[in-house]
Amino acid sequence: MTDLTRLDDLERHAWLGFLRTRDLIAAAVGRDSTRESNLTYVEYSVLAQLAEAPDHRLGFATLAAGLEWSQSRLSHQVTRMQRRGLVVREPIPGDARRTAALLTPRGAEVLAGAVPAHVQSVRRHMIDVLDRKQLAALADIYDTLLAHHRNSADES
Repeated sequence: MTDLTRLDDLERHAWLGFLRTRDLIAAAVGRDSTRESNLTYVEYSVLAQLAEAPDHRLGFATLAAGLEWSQSRLSHQVTRMQRRGLVVREPIPGDARRTAALLTPRGAEVLAGAVPAHVQSVRRHMIDVLDRKQLAALADIYDTLLAHHRNSADES
């Protein structure tokens, strides 16, 4: 019978491996991003989401969901990015209660300059360390975990 109060050796190894690599890889990519483009990893994530959106604009609820953030966290981040001229807030037509974030031309320019170094960093710290079979397995694992947590969130 499985002891539900403890992790066995394999479970503990998997859990700690996830925690350590998540933090190490995110920190390494973040350092590279800041050094190469003066853009934090978090700023890069916001700009990338907006760049892929129709008209480079997303409602806060949609953008927060895409980043897996709370709307409060997003609001604070957008405020900081507005000061740098990377994004602007704008009301959503027909719904005065909702706000959208819009990528500015300056934000698009900064992102375009950051993309090559970002991709190189992601490759160096994660992608190129794995062979294609490992990468496919990891992608499948993350799809399973994301689906589980998104379904759990929908049910609560």
